[in-house]
Formats: sequence, structure tokens, C-alpha cells
Amino acid sequence: MSDTETSDLPETDAEWREVLTDEEYRVLREQGTEAKFTGEFIGKDDDGTYRCAGCGAVLFDSETKFDSEGSGWPSFDDAVEGAVELRRDTSHGMVRTEVVCADCGGHLGHVFDDGPTETGKRFCINSCALDFEEGGDDR
Repeated sequence: MSDTETSDLPETDAEWREVLTDEEYRVLREQGTEAKFTGEFIGKDDDGTYRCAGCGAVLFDSETKFDSEGSGWPSFDDAVEGAVELRRDTSHGMVRTEVVCADCGGHLGHVFDDGPTETGKRFCINSCALDFEEGGDDR
């Protein structure tokens, strides 16, 4: 665990519903997706860190964020080492790679191999799955 002890995390769906908004719960716990171009972090270019809205773990640094024209969700070219796990997702008749928080297992979004930077990655992440902290991180 990076920022949250396992014992501090909600254990049941009811407990998760108490600490998350309805939209956060739908995305983080039910693998939902927020509507395109509705997230608060689209176009945000402030310096800081992006944390999991479920458990507070540091996930992405603002230096890895980029504008992905037409994507509709905040995009990053890399995650903080060890902060996310990648899982095969075959929902909706597609084969994609799901991105989840390594600490709480919350669904964040998907990663694609069409990024414009040297990593070649585009982590397409739901804004409601993230909290933003201005300035440096305190990993």
C-alpha cells in the first residue's frame, strides 16, 4: 500500500457507497465510464499529482498528462511505478486493457498503444476516478 493501509479501505459495497459519490461508485466499483468530454480534468495543465478518488494513492504525475484530441477523457503517457495494475477487459464486445488502482482495485479507465510520446501509451482515465493535488507529490 502506498498511502492507505489495507485495513483502512472499505470492505463491503455498502461501505464503498458511503465514501464515494454515486458517479465515483459507478466508475470505480462497477467499471463504468463517465460521458465523453464531461470530466473536470480535461484540459487541466496545472502542476501536481493525480490520486485515486477511492483510496488516495498517487497514480499519475501532471508531467505525464497530455491533450488527446478527440479522446474525451484525461490522458497520461505513464503511471507512477507500481501504482496501477493492467487487466484484460473483454466487455462490450471489445478486447482492451483495463487500468485499476493497485491499492484499492478501483477501475480507472483503459490504456491504449496509440500515445503520441516516446512511451507509446495513452492511459485514458475517468476524471471522477481521480483527485488532483497541486504541487509536488508526497509519495
